[in-house]
Amino acid sequence: MKKTSLKIITLFSLFLSLGFFFGVQYASAYDFASQSGLDTTSGQAGYSTTSKTASLELIIAPVIQIVLSLVGVIFLVLMIYAGITWMTAAGNDQKAEKAKNILTESTIGLVIVMAAYAITYFVSNYFSANTLIN
Repeated sequence: MKKTSLKIITLFSLFLSLGFFFGVQYASAYDFASQSGLDTTSGQAGYSTTSKTASLELIIAPVIQIVLSLVGVIFLVLMIYAGITWMTAAGNDQKAEKAKNILTESTIGLVIVMAAYAITYFVSNYFSANTLIN
């Protein structure tokens, strides 16, 4: 009975987290340039207000953000699962060791993903800065 309720709670928290994740993506539909008058101001100043063609950076950046957000949600679910496993170990050394391993491995995974994000951020800023100069 406990395993079934734990699975239901885990699935519910996963769906709830994904709901918040996708809700945030749709909530940011505010177009700052047109709704704040920035297009009008830049047009009067002589700057082009037409949208540029989508570069590779503009296509890949949202994909990387979505993947990293999903990894963050998975990390959160693993941490909650490991915490519940550790709290319900009740002196069982195998369950406590399993929870410690999950905590350690998920933390190492998060550090690797954060390092990958930092490298991606640095490389994308480096190339976008070089294209602006040239």
